[in-house]
Amino acid sequence: MSRIHVAAVSIALALLFAGCSKTSKLASGRKQAPNFSLKDAAGNTVNLADYRGKVVLVNFWATWCGPCEVEIPWFIEFEQKYKDQGFAVLGVSMDDDGWKSVQPYIAKHKINYRVMIGSEVVSQQFGDIASLPTSFVLDREGRIAANHVGLVEKKEYQNEIVKLLEDVKTAAVRPAGAGEFAGLVGAGVRARQRP
Repeated sequence: MSRIHVAAVSIALALLFAGCSKTSKLASGRKQAPNFSLKDAAGNTVNLADYRGKVVLVNFWATWCGPCEVEIPWFIEFEQKYKDQGFAVLGVSMDDDGWKSVQPYIAKHKINYRVMIGSEVVSQQFGDIASLPTSFVLDREGRIAANHVGLVEKKEYQNEIVKLLEDVKTAAVRPAGAGEFAGLVGAGVRARQRP
């Protein structure tokens, strides 16, 4: 490979990465999560908009989904560990038989966060959920900070949650105009798919 070719490739890669890093830091690029209104296991209405001010993990799952069963203990732990810091997990089951399968599953796994039965409308609002699990991590303004399709590592979720919780704490001590929510992990919608 000639020096000119190497230099051209290096410049192209530098420009590509420069553009990517600039985009990933823009908090204003986050999309607002669609609101939904669904009934939880107790029959109470859950409105996603009511969770503004909290960091929220919205998890679309099903009782028959193996990777979902791997994630659920993590979400139980996150709910317990971070709820007092302004965090919540919302589980949206996509089981066709609804509460018939979901109620016993909640009891068996001792799920400590709110679970609702999803609908085709809610699935379409979130981009037509085609794979389970699919999860969205929302910032305190109800914007999508990260989107995961398929099983991802526990540490990845935990890092996103902690970063969003910490950024709000540090935002309170930053002077006005310092760029609220600057440098959040996964700014913008970031999809990660497994083959």
